[in-house]
Amino acid sequence: MFSHIIYSIFSVGICLLAGKMIETFLPILPASLYGMMMFTMLLHFKILNAKRIQPCIEWALANMAVCFVPAGVGIINHFELIKAHGFTLIAIIFFTTFLLLTFVGLVYQRQLNRQQLAATNEQKK
Repeated sequence: MFSHIIYSIFSVGICLLAGKMIETFLPILPASLYGMMMFTMLLHFKILNAKRIQPCIEWALANMAVCFVPAGVGIINHFELIKAHGFTLIAIIFFTTFLLLTFVGLVYQRQLNRQQLAATNEQKK
């Protein structure tokens, strides 16, 4: 189990370090996002062993609620601001969520159509 923890920390650390290096040359996204994308690609292409990382990821997900405590405290501390602009905030959240879900759905549908077209062309050959 200890080797899984070391492997997970090392894998995430290397990806974050690589993300920081990418950010110095391409400062469009935060280093953590570059690292997360790299970590995802390494898992997708099976360069990293997902079975060894799984126990640590499960532990992190089980304890993720601790990360939301500061957000709850922030809401309590800024209650007057939220009370004054609450409707606007909710409208913005719903609108941007709708836009994002629509965009992701359209991109996914386009990709799915391409795959189906490629499969159809492959069957015709």
